[in-house]
Amino acid sequence: MTQYSSSLLRLLDERGYIHQLTDAEGLDKLASEGVVPGYIGFDATAPSLHVGSLVQIMMLRRLQQAGHKPVVLMGGGTTRIGDPTGRDESRKMLSDQTIEDNIASIFTVFSKLLKFGDGPTDAVMVNNHDWLGKLGYIELLQEVGTHFTVNRMLTFDSVKLRLEREQPMTFLEFNYMILQGYDFRHLNKDMGVRLQMGGSDQWGNIVNGIELTRRKDGKEVFGLTTPLLTTADGKKMGKTAAGAVWLNEDALPAWDFWQFWRNTDDRDVGKFLRLFTDLPLDEIMRLESLEGSEINAAKVVLANEVTRLVRGEDAAKAAEATAAATFAGGGLGQDLPVLEITEDSIGIIDVLVGLGFAASRGEAKRLVTGGGARVDGVSVTDEGYRIPLLSEEIRVSSGKKKHGILRRV
Repeated sequence: MTQYSSSLLRLLDERGYIHQLTDAEGLDKLASEGVVPGYIGFDATAPSLHVGSLVQIMMLRRLQQAGHKPVVLMGGGTTRIGDPTGRDESRKMLSDQTIEDNIASIFTVFSKLLKFGDGPTDAVMVNNHDWLGKLGYIELLQEVGTHFTVNRMLTFDSVKLRLEREQPMTFLEFNYMILQGYDFRHLNKDMGVRLQMGGSDQWGNIVNGIELTRRKDGKEVFGLTTPLLTTADGKKMGKTAAGAVWLNEDALPAWDFWQFWRNTDDRDVGKFLRLFTDLPLDEIMRLESLEGSEINAAKVVLANEVTRLVRGEDAAKAAEATAAATFAGGGLGQDLPVLEITEDSIGIIDVLVGLGFAASRGEAKRLVTGGGARVDGVSVTDEGYRIPLLSEEIRVSSGKKKHGILRRV
C-alpha cells in the first residue's frame, strides 16, 4: 500500500477503493490541509440505483467519514442524453416529470448513508439540469467546444467500442462527455469542488473535466477512480440471473437484497466487507480468515451489515430472522415472497411463475424437469404436478437459495 499522509486517502486505500489518481501527491496534500468537497455523478434513468452503484455511494460515505464534503450530483440534465459508456444502444428518452420522480426516489437511499445539511462536511445533492438546462447552444460551443477535439473524443472507450461493434451513436450521446466535463468546471466555480470520483470506466470523462477547468480557469482539480468491480467468478457486480439488485425497498424486497449478500462467493467476502460495511479492519480480517462452513457466518455478517446500512435496522433483522426460519428450522420466514390463492390446488408451473422464480412458463418447466423445484423440501420433477393446499402455508423452493410461501386465503 502507498503511504498517504491524509486520513482520506489512507481510508480509501486500505478499504480497496483506489484504482487511478490524477495527482496522488497533490490530492494527499490538499486533503491534509482542510475540507475537500468531492462529487460523484449519478444519472436518474430509473427510480432506484442498483448494487453496481453502491461502491460509489460508499466512497462518498468514506469522504464524509474522513472529514470532507460529499456532493451528490444527480444528472437531471445528462439523463436526458444518456452516458454511452459500456452501452451498445441509445437510452430511451424520459419525461421531465419521470426524471424528477426518479431523483426523489433515489435520494431515499442517499439519506440513509450520508448526513445532509448546511455544515462544512454535510452532504448536499445538486442537479446538473439547473445549469445545463440554461446553456445556449452557441454559448456551449464557444465555452467548451474549442477545448475538445473530435480526434481525441474518438479514442475514448465509450465511443470507440460502440463504433467497433458497428452500433450507432447519436450526436446527442457524443456530447455526453463534454457536458460531464462542464459539470466539474461548474461545481468547482460554484461550490469549490476539487475532486471528482467514479468508476474506472469514467476515467476519460473525469480527465476531460480536469483539463477543461485548468484551461478555462487555471484551477487545479483532481480525479480518483475505483477498480472495475467484478465478483470472483468474473461477473459484473450487481447483475444476477434474475436481474439487477436494486437498492430501494420498493424495487427489491429486503429479503432478496439480504440474500444477494448472503450468497456472496467465499473469495469475495473480505473485499465486500471492506467496501460495503463500516466494520473495523481487524474484524474483517478475522471474518475473511474463516474456512469451510464457518465462512457462512461471515456472509451473514456481510448481509446484515449492508442491509442495515441501505435498508435500515428493522429490515436487516427481519431478513436474518427469515433466513434462520427457512434454512435452520425448515420453517416459513415472514419476509419471503408470498403467492395467495383461493383454490384447493394449483399447478407447480403457475406457482414458480407467480413467485417470480421463473420469468415464463417455459423457464418454469425447465426448472422442474431439471430437478430445481421443491415443495416443502420434496423435489418435484413432473411439470404437470398440482400442489394440494393441505395446510394454510406451504414452502416452495427454486434451487437451494430461493424460497417462497404458497398461502391459501
